[in-house]
Amino acid sequence: MESMRGSAVVVTGAGAGIGAALARRFAAEGARVAVNDADPARARAVAREIDGIAVPGDATTIAPAARAALGGTVDVYCANAGSAGPGDAYADEDVWATAWEVNVMAHVRAVRELLPGWLARGEGRFVATVSAAGLLSMIGAAPYSATKHAAYAHAEWLSLTYRHRGLKVHAICPSGVRTEMLTAAGTAGELVLEPGAIEPEAVADALFEGIAADRFLILPHPDVARFRQGRAADPDRWLAGMNRVQRRWEGAPE
Repeated sequence: MESMRGSAVVVTGAGAGIGAALARRFAAEGARVAVNDADPARARAVAREIDGIAVPGDATTIAPAARAALGGTVDVYCANAGSAGPGDAYADEDVWATAWEVNVMAHVRAVRELLPGWLARGEGRFVATVSAAGLLSMIGAAPYSATKHAAYAHAEWLSLTYRHRGLKVHAICPSGVRTEMLTAAGTAGELVLEPGAIEPEAVADALFEGIAADRFLILPHPDVARFRQGRAADPDRWLAGMNRVQRRWEGAPE
């Protein structure tokens, strides 16, 4: 795998969970890491731990400030911050707006800011923490599921459009990860995600294995590939299976 030593790396949502694990791993590999989080205390704590640079603030607009903090160049941008609030068909407009801003437009704006420099140099790396919900779906979370599908589509489009010009793109699609987000998922998370949940460090390991293999799709949970294949081969069977999970969650007869 190419060395990360001296690389300028940004990780959003890095005050805890997957983001903190990514920041620690990049730092361990010798990168200079800008640690972003909406909570300034958390950003500073992780930055101190890894000898990085704290860049607290809104992940949806942080790319210019993060690039400036790193001296004007970003080699790797990890769009990791996410909004996972629950919501059904009646979710309020502001719930949808927040999910769209954090899960999609944050990625779009970061790429808009950094892509010209990456293309001029002929190299750059964009890492999107998407979630298995971007390949499958998640019960009880319509805004999250829809926007994570969009985040995956955006990453996929970037890869197919710019890979011949040196841009490397990775879409990380974990299922359950033992983070605050999993706890916040409540009973839906307990039913769907908790049984196979992994530690955030396992997600970082999976990313670096994917980087070494030059893979676009990073699946820390191998079963996600099987579920995705089943969904594509027989959508109605897959939907019927997910509906059974939905009914169990509702406590309704199957």
